[in-house]
Amino acid sequence: MGEMHQILLKIGPAAFRIASTWREPLDQLAALYNAYPAPADQSVDFTVRLEPEKPWRRFIRPSVHIGGDFWLPDAAPLPLKQGLLAAEMGMNLQMALGWRRHLLLHASSVEKDGKALVMTGLSGSGKSTLSAMLAERGWRFMGDEFALLSLDSGQISPFPRLISLKNEAIGAMQKVAAETRFGPEMKTTPKGDIRHLVPPKAAVERMDAPARPALLLFPRFGHAPELREMGKSEVFVRLTQASTNYVALGEAGFHALTRFVDQVPVKAMDYQSTDQAEQMIGELWSRLP
Repeated sequence: MGEMHQILLKIGPAAFRIASTWREPLDQLAALYNAYPAPADQSVDFTVRLEPEKPWRRFIRPSVHIGGDFWLPDAAPLPLKQGLLAAEMGMNLQMALGWRRHLLLHASSVEKDGKALVMTGLSGSGKSTLSAMLAERGWRFMGDEFALLSLDSGQISPFPRLISLKNEAIGAMQKVAAETRFGPEMKTTPKGDIRHLVPPKAAVERMDAPARPALLLFPRFGHAPELREMGKSEVFVRLTQASTNYVALGEAGFHALTRFVDQVPVKAMDYQSTDQAEQMIGELWSRLP
């Protein structure tokens, strides 16, 4: 790593080394992830590197290039003031391109009574905000970027990273979560305004405890409240599109996803507010076996 600074983090089953030319992004990570353990034996699954694309970019209009074990050569660098976002994006990228121990679904998940609610959908569907809000109302937060589906048991393993709040969701969560749990607000990023939220304490304390998937939702924010049935073929295809490693896992991924679709009830859910969504989810949850 040369003269680069570094921090080690264990999040659920994955361990990361984040190395940076600049100290600032790592100080922010250390503050927000201070309740998370370091890998017990100092070994990691992935390395993320935050470094200038050109040597002079370390000092002159500093910009952060995201590198690591897996990286995208055409990814645009971010300004140093968005270094925390670069680190989070780097960890996402390592998981998306390199993880093979679970089937990865681009989904949020929360748990109650040993059962997991999995929510997936297009960007803007509200799944991150819903998982964050439910986590403040008695559910255990398990993750808002990836749901990790076991290839063997079919359970969901927690991956409780920082919750990435965007635009209007920032203000909504500031009304219910303590200010000390928020990271810096980053304006006009490629994804809009972003502010990270530290998950509730239980999410970190129980991040080695998997849960049985009991309900899959395809939420859609901004539409009149409605619950709709979905055919298994449509669900299967949409989940293959929501997985970053389905093709790489081959037969094991096919069997894991087939079992998931066969066994887990599914609903498409339109809603206009988080309170409305929570009520709809509560009614569905109360009818589960």
